[in-house]
This record gives sequence, C-alpha cells and structure tokens, in this order.
Amino acid sequence: MLKSSSKKSAARSTEKEIQAAAKPVRKRDHKKQSLILLSFTILVIILVNLIGAKVFTRFDLTAEKRYTLSPSTRALLDDVNDYIFFRVYLDGEFPAEFKRLRNETREMLNQFRAYNKFITYEFIDPNSLPEKSDRDQLFKSLIAKGINPFEVEINESGSQTKQYVFPGAVVSYNGDETGMPIMLNQIGQSPDIILNNSIQNLEYNLASTIKKLIDGKKPTVAFLGGYGQLEDAQIYSAVQSLSDRYAMQRVKIDGKVSALTERITDSTGNTSIFNKFKAIVIARPDSAFTEKDKFIIDQFIMRGGKVLWLVDGAFAEMDSLRASNQTIAIPNEVNLDDMLFTYGARINKDLLLDVRCLPITMVTGMLGNQPQFNLVPWLYFPLIAPSVSEHPITRNINALKTQFISTIDTIAVKGVKKTILLTGSQYSHVVAVPQIIDLNMAKEKPDPGLFTKSYLPTAVLLEGTFRSLYTNRVPPEISLDKSIGFKDNSKKTSMIIVSDGDVIRNQFSRKSGKPLPLGFDQDVNQTFGNKEFLLNAMDYLLDDSRLIDLRSREIKIRPLDRQKIEADGLKWQIINVALPVILVIIAGVTIHFLRKRKYGKR
Repeated sequence: MLKSSSKKSAARSTEKEIQAAAKPVRKRDHKKQSLILLSFTILVIILVNLIGAKVFTRFDLTAEKRYTLSPSTRALLDDVNDYIFFRVYLDGEFPAEFKRLRNETREMLNQFRAYNKFITYEFIDPNSLPEKSDRDQLFKSLIAKGINPFEVEINESGSQTKQYVFPGAVVSYNGDETGMPIMLNQIGQSPDIILNNSIQNLEYNLASTIKKLIDGKKPTVAFLGGYGQLEDAQIYSAVQSLSDRYAMQRVKIDGKVSALTERITDSTGNTSIFNKFKAIVIARPDSAFTEKDKFIIDQFIMRGGKVLWLVDGAFAEMDSLRASNQTIAIPNEVNLDDMLFTYGARINKDLLLDVRCLPITMVTGMLGNQPQFNLVPWLYFPLIAPSVSEHPITRNINALKTQFISTIDTIAVKGVKKTILLTGSQYSHVVAVPQIIDLNMAKEKPDPGLFTKSYLPTAVLLEGTFRSLYTNRVPPEISLDKSIGFKDNSKKTSMIIVSDGDVIRNQFSRKSGKPLPLGFDQDVNQTFGNKEFLLNAMDYLLDDSRLIDLRSREIKIRPLDRQKIEADGLKWQIINVALPVILVIIAGVTIHFLRKRKYGKR
C-alpha cells in the first residue's frame, strides 16, 4: 500500500511539473500569435489604404442612389482632360435653405472631383469685399453672366440686415467662362419645392455646364418663320431656355433651296450638300405651306435633319372668344397633312375636351355693380400628361398646359418606330371642327356620359428611316439634278409631333407686360412641365440622351415637418442627445457585470 501511494504521489508531482513547464510555452505561443495577428491587421489596413488611394469606390445605401453619379455623368467626366474651375458664390452668412444648397453643391462637386482630378472649385462670399465699389462691380458681372441675386434678411447681433445672395457659379475651362445658376427660378412654387428641385437638378446642372464648355461650338437650331408662326415675343422664354444649350436662329425658307442646306462644290465639279441646322422647329403655323418649301423641309429630313412639329389641328383663339362669348373653331389648313401622313402620323381636325384641364378667369356673377371674377375649369385647355409608357423625354415631368389641342393618330409605316409621349386623361371627349365654342359652357357641369375616351394621344415620337413625300412625284430634271441632290429615303433620324403650338407659348405679365417663364400660368400661379418637355425633346432629337437621363433623374428630398419641429423639437433634441449616452452607459455596465461574473471566481 505504501509503495502504491508513493507511486501515485510521484505521478501527480511529475504531472504538475509538466503543466508548470507548459504554461510559459503556451504564454509565449499566445504572445507570438497576438503579434502575428497585429502585424497582419496593420498590413491589411495599409494595403486597403494603398488600394483606396488608387481605386475610388463608395457604398451608397440610399434608395434613389443619391450619392452615386449616373453612368452618363461618369462618361462625361472621362472626356475632361484639362482643369475646370468652379467659383461658387455661395459662402458667407445667409438663411438655412441657402446653407443647405451650399452643402449639397459642395458634396456634388466633391463627387465630381473624386472621379476626375481636373474638377476644382472654390466657394466665395460675394459680400466679403470691403469696398462697396468692388462689390457692386462683382454683382454686375454675376448678373451679366445670368446669376440673379436673392435679397435675404440676416440676423446679426440681434438686428435684421439685408444682403444679396448669388446662388450660382462662374465656371472656367480652357480660357472660356460661363455662368451657372444653381437656384432654379420657378414662379408660383413654394421655397421648399424650389430648393428641392434645385438640389435634384444639381448633377444635371453641373454636367450640362461641363458639356457645354468642352463641346465648344453649340449645335444650331432654327425656328421657321413665314407662315404665321408664333412671334418672337411669344416664344421668348422657349428660345431663352434652349439658347443655353443651342445656337438659336430664325429662318424663312421663301422657296430658297439653300435656306436649310449648304452646298460646296469642289474643283472636280462634285457638289456636297449638308444641313445647316441640326434641327428645326415649326411652331404653330396658321397658313398653308407652298409645295416648294415643303420639298425643302422634306429633303432636310432626308439628310438626317430633326424636326419638332408643333401644329394645331384646329384654329381657335381665346381673344375672339372673350370679346363676344362665342367663336368658331375651324380646321387649321396648313398643307402639311400629306407630309406627316407619309412620315407616320396624322393630326386630326378636332378638339380635345378633358376633365383634367386648366381653369380660366371669368365673370361668374355680380355683387352690386361689381363683376365677380372666379376661376372655372375650361375643358378646351386640357392638361396633357406623360403616357403610361416610360420614356426619357417625359419621365418625371409635370403635366403640360395646352390651348385648343387636337388628337393624333399614328400610321403604320415600314421602318418607323412610333412612341406616344403625351395623352389626355381617362375622361376625355372629342368634337370635330368646325365647332361653335361658347364661353358660357364653362359655367355648366360637364356631362359624364360624354367623357368616355381615355388617354388620347397628343404628342408622338417618330424614329427610323423615312420615305420622302416626293418619291416618284418629282420630274427627272429635279430628281437627277446634282445641285439639288434629291433623296427619296432618309438617313436614320427622328421627329416629334405635338398637336398644339401653344405648348411653347409664354404668357405676359399683366403688371409689367414682360414675358413670363415657359409653363407658368399666372391665373393659377403654377408652373407646368412645358419647359422641361421642350428641353428634353430637343436633347433627345439631337442625340444628347445623357443629359435627358440626368434631368429626369428623381432624388427625393425628405424635409422635416416644421409644425412638429416647433411643437416637439425640444423633446426630440433631448432624446437624440441623451438616449445614445444612456444606452452606452447601460451597455458598459452590463458588459462589466457579465465579465466580473464570468471571471471573478477564478
């Protein structure tokens, strides 16, 4: 028994000695492993930073990818190979909405610069110049570049002072400069909506300015005249809107073959014929085109020219209606039906009446000797909206206001693709012309039984290869004349047909008489989507789909509820400040308690 007990004692002592000897080894191995892990972690961090310095990426978790530049913008930035400098005049002390616009602008410029090192910027306070004469000179130069000021009130040391804010930038590239307004000018919209739309428009605004500078020469667009088209004052806002991207001209054909095309004859006698303009606009003609002028337009299209047709199917005027309470709408015979039919569309000789319409101001009664003016729905002024199909031209735009618009039918033409862009609502009615229009019908409730038509087309896009109206119709001396260069089939091209010329007609202020922005209606004090449609249509026709994608991109701004801020602002401030601290303290105490409970007994 003694021997057995001594053997067990010796075995236990030997085991303890082995464990004691093994402890330093395990401690050394653990220490070595920790050093290896630390070294590996540091190496990975250094490697990630080196890769990050060479390769730019970001993770955008917002639903609308707000902090991700679109592919079209990135492709545009790839074309920039020299410095573009933005002098942004949005610095200093001003109200919160301008600070928010400043911050969003800086963030967007940082995104541009992350993709291309040639994008540089500086934020400037235009009110910081000490000398008044210098400030006045700077203000005049900014206004001359199209950056209009906003007068705001600033609270300084308890007193209210007024100063000017210039939400815009002067952009320089390769010796050229251009002004870029950042705050949109949208009459009739609330400040929050204007700010939201301005922020949403930032990427397009910056990208279009860059494109304008790097492209250099603007494409030329011509408004045709000579057939009673809208006058210059009536399309003033439309021309101004387009002139930022295109060189605008007014042209009369007058039977001149060279009105829309240019002919160059080389030393061998060969004549090359080129279109002078990228696109032409035919805006609300009211008299018949001659066959010679139609031939010239047709051959412009055959050579790849683009056309925006804004042609009324019926002729009616509000001026004559207001003068006598009645007028007669008649067919608008402008001798273009056969051309449009050949290309794939027909503007009908009718008028669209729609429950979704613009109201007009009219006398609805008398109070004593004073007439009472009220807004009443006018069924002859439909609000046409994008069709059910998604298209870059009409995506995310508001309804367009119209006056006496007609319907459009599409015609099956081989090689031509047709896309309906705009339609009436689901409650429409169509009347053929001639038709008596009585202003008193605005006071009557429309009969629901009449408004059974739905989504009637009012604007259509035609794309493809068009056949000439004059194929097999012109004599050999014309078709074979090299100086004329007759073509019976077009290059691949496109055109847009809208059955109302008034969609690009601006109103005039009743107070000043000056033209109002396109799409703004002073009766309802609201801006409609006419301007956006015009810009999108022209960009699409001229193959600038990248800009359309940017303009139609929607970024949802989620403003705070100001009423709730005023009522519960302090409560939420306390919750936001105190709650995270309390949660951290609770988590720390809990972890400490658990660790003490787990390791305290050892």
